[in-house]
Amino acid sequence: MSSNLSGIDTNVLCYALDPAFSEHKKARLILKGLSSGSRVAINPTVIHETYHTLVYRQKWLREDVSSRLVALMRQKYVAFLNQTKSISRNAIYLANKYELGGRDSLILSNYLSNNVMRMYTHDRQILELGKVAASGKELSFSDPVI
Repeated sequence: MSSNLSGIDTNVLCYALDPAFSEHKKARLILKGLSSGSRVAINPTVIHETYHTLVYRQKWLREDVSSRLVALMRQKYVAFLNQTKSISRNAIYLANKYELGGRDSLILSNYLSNNVMRMYTHDRQILELGKVAASGKELSFSDPVI
């Protein structure tokens, strides 16, 4: 993976897609600014957490969420990173080492395993870590909505 690829966390993706969030105006700039020099990565956990949030918390219609997420996955400058057994194993390691929840550690492990070096997040617990490391790889964090 190239250095111009940044992972995107569920909260930032939800903000970018839903104008009801006060963070929407800043978060949407990530998706609006996609280009060959500025790409984002997503993974199954992020997609399904976003679906859940938009349908159950934000009360979007299932069909609307589905079509938006499928369209996002088809975007030229969005990399979809699959999950593997190795990623799941490393996620357990990260969960223990950094005292993270299972889904957060799975998202981070996926990005680390795919050589993504930066992730956009608004999660305070993750941001306070500054970065995580495993197997000689590091993933740093930035908050695009502050």
